[in-house]
Amino acid sequence: MASERDGKLHVAMYPWFALGHLTPYIRLANKLGSRGHRVSFLLPLKTQSKLQHLNLHPQLIQFIPITVPHVDGLPPGAETTHDIPFSSISLLITAMDNTQKDVEILFMNLKPDIVFFDFTHWMPSLATRLNIKSVDYFIINPASVAYLLVPSRKQEKSNPLSEPELMKQPEGFPPSTLKLLLHEAQRTLAHNNTQFGEGVTFHERIIISMEECDTMAFRSCREIEAPFCNYIETQYNKPLLLTGPVLPDPPTSQLEDRWVKWLEKFPVGSVVYCSFGSECVLSKDKFQELLLGFELSGLPFLVALKPPIGADTIEEALPTGFKERVEGRGIVDGGWMQQQLILGHPSVGCFVTHCGSGSLSEALVNKCQLVLLPHFGDQYLNARMMAGDLKVGVEVEKREEDGWFGKESVCKAVKLVMDEESEIGHEVRKNHTKFREILLREGLESSYIDSFIRKLQDLVDN
Repeated sequence: MASERDGKLHVAMYPWFALGHLTPYIRLANKLGSRGHRVSFLLPLKTQSKLQHLNLHPQLIQFIPITVPHVDGLPPGAETTHDIPFSSISLLITAMDNTQKDVEILFMNLKPDIVFFDFTHWMPSLATRLNIKSVDYFIINPASVAYLLVPSRKQEKSNPLSEPELMKQPEGFPPSTLKLLLHEAQRTLAHNNTQFGEGVTFHERIIISMEECDTMAFRSCREIEAPFCNYIETQYNKPLLLTGPVLPDPPTSQLEDRWVKWLEKFPVGSVVYCSFGSECVLSKDKFQELLLGFELSGLPFLVALKPPIGADTIEEALPTGFKERVEGRGIVDGGWMQQQLILGHPSVGCFVTHCGSGSLSEALVNKCQLVLLPHFGDQYLNARMMAGDLKVGVEVEKREEDGWFGKESVCKAVKLVMDEESEIGHEVRKNHTKFREILLREGLESSYIDSFIRKLQDLVDN
């Protein structure tokens, strides 16, 4: 029992093998480690080196290597979603499922009090057998879960949901602008019903996790999402814990000199920065429309994107004559970016984002304005919440039936948030400032983490 060890917990973590999941988990581990709690962080063997620099308390946070089992069709040496095409993701989750026996043996030796997990739907039953409490820790926000994953959204194989049903808010949903467009509902349902590992769909995997865990936890604040948190608690009749914003710790490194020199050529708040994370890959036509939209804006821009589908390099995918036309004011780079440092640079005034939860949390505590261009899953609802409920950004207009956007709509959204004289630009700046001040308010995060830990201790002791 935690109380028998002066209240110090031993937490195990086993997040999905994607850097977008591993990173939020290590950030939470740091918050626990800073208060003297031990964390055993299970992750693929070679992936440790990618997270080592984020481990701020190595004396308390121990990386436990997991060997990713071979699955036919999975590229040799693949460990995370970064190593594979999207079409192979089901094979990677199958490999993760096949670590179940190894994880059980590790837990028998480690004897953690609690395990945090997300996609391993077998974890709650394993934890129960070993007298360990299980916490389903979501990296997506409560609003998206409240919309997509409440019991009334269950998709029975004999009577699956339809697109029109998913375009409507579920019964009893809090007042909100959240809803899916037709193409978003179609894509979401297709993904939910796709096999995600052997013999289980993505939707089934998540619902089982939510129903069988001891409690759910979110990286969020009641100051922003209280109605959605209350709705989930009512729907599942189990406690919901909040960690607060879990903001990134201040960077210990400096921005690369090449980016410093380039950014310093432009006035304060004038540069558009665009990044869609480590996994988003656009079609070539959307990739080109996006770049042409930035060119059309007349503003300096720095774009960090993977080469589009069908292209091996950024260079070969650029629109004809684009590189020559934007020389000196526009850069498109396919490499990894120091996003936190770039967003904090004084010259950066606009962030065009895919609306991943991690990117949004970094953006909300910086001063750059938000242009929202979601591509998948919870990103759609994140965008609606940012643009509709919170009014802190502008979403790029798309065709409802297929999600197509053109260069004009990209340019329009950028101009709206960058124009201080426009009514919309004024509103999003005012609201962004308000929420940034809430998130950065002295003592907010520490009070959430302290409360979170007390509730974990109660969970273990009862």
